[in-house]
Amino acid sequence: MSIKAPRAAFFLALMPFHAVAETPLSAIDWLSDSITEPVVMLPTPEPAITDSAASEEITTAPLDTPQANAVGLLPPSATGLPRRLWGPGDPAEIARLIRAEAVETLPAGQALLRTLMLAEADPPDAAPNSSEMLLARVDKLLDLGLVEEAGALLSQAGTASPELFRRAFDVSLLLGQETDACTAMRERPDVAPTFPARIFCLARGGDWNAAALTLGTTRALGQITEDEEALLSRFLDPDLYEGEDPLRPPQRPTPLVFRMHEAVGEPLPSGTLPRAFAHADLRTTSGWKAQVEAAERLARTGALDANRLLGLYTERRPAASGGVWERVDAVQKLDTAVKSGDPGAVARALPPAWERMNEAGLAPALAALYGEEVARLPLTGAAGGMAFRLGLLSPSYEAIAARYRPETREERLLVAIARGLPPERPEGMAALALGGLAQGALPPARTASLINDGRLGEALLHALDDLAAGRNGDPRRLSDALATFRAVGLESTARRAALEYLILAEPA
Repeated sequence: MSIKAPRAAFFLALMPFHAVAETPLSAIDWLSDSITEPVVMLPTPEPAITDSAASEEITTAPLDTPQANAVGLLPPSATGLPRRLWGPGDPAEIARLIRAEAVETLPAGQALLRTLMLAEADPPDAAPNSSEMLLARVDKLLDLGLVEEAGALLSQAGTASPELFRRAFDVSLLLGQETDACTAMRERPDVAPTFPARIFCLARGGDWNAAALTLGTTRALGQITEDEEALLSRFLDPDLYEGEDPLRPPQRPTPLVFRMHEAVGEPLPSGTLPRAFAHADLRTTSGWKAQVEAAERLARTGALDANRLLGLYTERRPAASGGVWERVDAVQKLDTAVKSGDPGAVARALPPAWERMNEAGLAPALAALYGEEVARLPLTGAAGGMAFRLGLLSPSYEAIAARYRPETREERLLVAIARGLPPERPEGMAALALGGLAQGALPPARTASLINDGRLGEALLHALDDLAAGRNGDPRRLSDALATFRAVGLESTARRAALEYLILAEPA
């Protein structure tokens, strides 16, 4: 279990969290075109989408929502961040930085990114009534798989603009709340639903005749694509297509297309789709394997509580071997051993559980479940070293380090970092990466300038970008990130990121 500093950066570059690499499309690339502006008018305008197949007279709402950028789910008292987080920053630049943030980063970075996206703070001075930052925050929450949180943020902000409504509509679909999505559309005469969304909601509301009439009219006018027509036709009358070949799978299904495929009995696997779609497989209507795999995808970005993952892991005994079943079996055995309180049983069960979960990028979830408990047990040898490291990945890392007696140079380094003490100088690449923890280390000039200008939020976004680059093999930028976190008082974030860099990069 020794930490080889030069190997750390190498493994981070080649195997982020041990060969788990996901680069999902940004939410902006796959959201439904559920509403359109301006609307293409059908010949005979009628008042409401549930009363007719025709389009109604449309009024438009301004794209900007007053104080939309200020909404949040976490007040300053919970985040520890100032209310003037964004200061005199430019909303367009902040939105660009948010959209550019990687979600595949160290867990400490993911936690800080979630906090920034959910923080309640004053909007930037430059454009207090803009909504572009809110849109970027919602999209980043969707990229992380935090669909419920994205929906809660939209509920606070309201959906006065088409772009906000579009996201709220899709979030409802992703959460399986189709009725809510269509009710919201019906109650908003100022938004213009696209024809697929109109037809879907007419059918969901029970007005099948109007839905069929709308489909026929749009088909005659060439207002929908061939693929849309084929899917909508089956959605409205699946019996007509019984026994026919399945539909051609779409390359980039929107939430609306995803739900309609599900409704016609041709569900699309969520494993190859953006992370937000994984919520569909958490329902009990999905098979156990699909539920576990979806839960793992979400757990990797902190979008699913580790206890819920454990609940799925321990639901029943695996009937097969290999892949996900090896993780299920290993965690079940560790869970039984920990509950028994037998150090010998834990010593036997911990190594395979650590190995299987670490290679799948799930060691942080394992630490959240068992880190504190196994670190308290009198384990020795390799199992003791694993328990120590697992404990350092838990929220109680400082207390665990304080009572641990390190036996190697590497362990002394971990203890010093966890306790905020001056560490022995690490070797090789780690020396570059951890330079930001040194006494008097300063943030890079660009970030320091933002901090001095009162643009703390932007400085943290730059630091998170540095952290992701460091995790992927650039030690100097990881050092810059650590220095920035410490300079603005985020000492715990800096320590946890440094511990994660050393422990998660290490081959099991």
